[in-house]
Amino acid sequence: MKHAVCLGVDTSNYTTSLALYRASDDTVCQQKRLLPVKEGERGLRQSDALFHHTCQLPALMEALAPRGVTCVAVSDRPREAEGSYMPCFLAGVATARQLAAVLDVPLHVFTHQQGHVAAAVYGAAAKHLFERRFLAFHVSGGTTDALLVEPHPEKVITCRQVAGSLDLKAGQLIDRIGVAMGLGFPAGPALERLALAAGETYSPKPSMEGADCHLSGVENQCRARLENGVPREDVARFCLDSVRVALEEMTARLLSEYGDLPVLYAGGVMSNSILKEAVSARFGGLFAPPALSADNAAGIALLGAMKEDL
Repeated sequence: MKHAVCLGVDTSNYTTSLALYRASDDTVCQQKRLLPVKEGERGLRQSDALFHHTCQLPALMEALAPRGVTCVAVSDRPREAEGSYMPCFLAGVATARQLAAVLDVPLHVFTHQQGHVAAAVYGAAAKHLFERRFLAFHVSGGTTDALLVEPHPEKVITCRQVAGSLDLKAGQLIDRIGVAMGLGFPAGPALERLALAAGETYSPKPSMEGADCHLSGVENQCRARLENGVPREDVARFCLDSVRVALEEMTARLLSEYGDLPVLYAGGVMSNSILKEAVSARFGGLFAPPALSADNAAGIALLGAMKEDL
């Protein structure tokens, strides 16, 4: 892998992302741009996401200006689970296939979730994890998944879901409550700023089924608080503290089941300082910096370079 220069492409439902990983000096360069969402809306239709990716990819490629590429890697679906599919990834796959063909270099395909985990491993300076089993949480707008990650002779890593939210995902909850309070989409950073200004903290009891959690009830409680005139700051804090206790309980139950494994937290939601500080203090979890926690192509590029060694 020491001479690999991999171009990574990721076109998720939130962000158009390109990254270049150079194995010789273990560096990543990124270019990414959020998909535009109209004020008051909570996301995009897949047809609109596909259109915006198609429009944004050329400018990002020009800004990245990749040189010396020896392989191309791309995410083609959200997860490794059966039936996992979103049309927005077609834009990235089309771009990656064309580039690999023109450059006459190998093309490697991974999932968006594998990329999140790999980016977090890289960002946490914990590449030794690629050689062993560990737990990883992927917490974003589309997932609240706990994964058992293991090395694989062909896929580099596999990510098997061992727990998750049985209804609303953490990012969905945060965005819905944020939009209900008049915040922009995605609402995570603005909701965090409000929560940090709250007059108190909360320790609600999480709704659990084994190591799985329920979050839909939290939305109802937050909306009821808003209707009853509770300050927005306190509603934001209650929302994030509810996510926090659910993640803490999931982690505790999984460590009890699978043993004392390293725990990695990935995904855009886990860049939240309230969540990060709490689970880090309790479990000593590993985290990536915010730029490698939100949607990005860095992990895809890294996995592509590692694939060259398999």
